[in-house]
Amino acid sequence: MKKIGFVGVGIMGKSMVRNLMKAGFEVSIYTRTRSKVEDVIGEGAIWCDSVAECAKGRDAVISIVGYPKDVIEVYFGPAGILANADPGTYVIDMTTTSPKLAVQIFDEAEKLGLHAIDAPVTGGDSGAKAGTLTILAGGKKDDFDTCMPVFEAMGKNINYEGKAGNGQHTKMCNQIAIAGALAGACEAMVYAKNVGLDVDVMLKSISTGAAGSAQMNNVASKALKDDFNPGFFLKHFIKDMSLAEEEAAAVSVKLDVLEDVLQMCRGLEDEGMGDLGTQALIKHYKW
Repeated sequence: MKKIGFVGVGIMGKSMVRNLMKAGFEVSIYTRTRSKVEDVIGEGAIWCDSVAECAKGRDAVISIVGYPKDVIEVYFGPAGILANADPGTYVIDMTTTSPKLAVQIFDEAEKLGLHAIDAPVTGGDSGAKAGTLTILAGGKKDDFDTCMPVFEAMGKNINYEGKAGNGQHTKMCNQIAIAGALAGACEAMVYAKNVGLDVDVMLKSISTGAAGSAQMNNVASKALKDDFNPGFFLKHFIKDMSLAEEEAAAVSVKLDVLEDVLQMCRGLEDEGMGDLGTQALIKHYKW
């Protein structure tokens, strides 16, 4: 496997493209706005004028876009990945999207002689830059094994989760757990501030013990520096939590903490904060 098409070169995608090129892959890219990727083109990525062009003649095509509607747009229809990838191509959607949509892509790919894998990631922009993403893959095990060199160029914790859609279901579990951890870290910080503690000292004191988490150490703590730049957009976290809520409802499971955090985040988005990082959750508490 040598030639990779990559659709959706955003905050994380750009670093993933760079790591694929460092690993020796020839990477062709497509994203909506060429001006935003001139840097990676200058570093060796090959620009394509359309999704269709990016899909043709590749050994694998990777996508990481924003929302399920974007996944539908880039995969289906005469200009999409499925209609234009050569038979035998591996199509890997790394967007966090609907498990049902992942199964739909898998089924359609099977009919066309393509190999589909749903492989959402976690680790944020820092993990994408470092090539240490966690990758959660669903699909056929043989296809997963074949794509391992591609995954290894972008991640370190690479996991086969089972049948098509299971990668997305596992990502739902990840986002459910993050919701509670992020809210807990924010509430600890708000409590500390209001009882007169030095919040930075408090975080250093508890972050290596049982309360420690990546959300405390790497995300919520950014609020202390008034840093609300997105390692992961609040609006995308809302999308992920909404998907998790929908999937839970489909199996009659009620997720109280997730629902509360989702409501908080939707309120912040209504106030115009959707393009901030997820650490903006602290603003719910009038930080």
